[in-house]
Amino acid sequence: MSDPAMAVQAAIVAALNASSSLSAEISGVFDGPPPRARFPYVTISDGLVTDWSTKTEPGREVRVALTVWDDGDSPARLHRLMDETAQALTTLPAALDGWRLVSCIFLRSLVARSATGPWAGLVEHRVRMMAD
Repeated sequence: MSDPAMAVQAAIVAALNASSSLSAEISGVFDGPPPRARFPYVTISDGLVTDWSTKTEPGREVRVALTVWDDGDSPARLHRLMDETAQALTTLPAALDGWRLVSCIFLRSLVARSATGPWAGLVEHRVRMMAD
């Protein structure tokens, strides 16, 4: 059985890269702020993992935060990319490297920008899974 956060992260990166509309516009998906990536791009958090076991089966809940970064003049493209990011997560496979996907639920989104920096669009999901 693999680490649940890593199994979810690998599946999410694959789903984002498989989205032709999203991958045509972003420069990549990274596990942290890349030093020289061009905008827009997506970063993925490590994920907060909690127990979601039953009496007989081990289970985990992983909270995953994706941040879409964009340097546009307005947040219009950012909002569209955030929607495409959330849509890509609906294609996660049922089998996740030793885990079985039970649900992937959108939780929240947030757009923020500092006065001198790029736009940041947070898209957070809750992924629940059981051990295979």
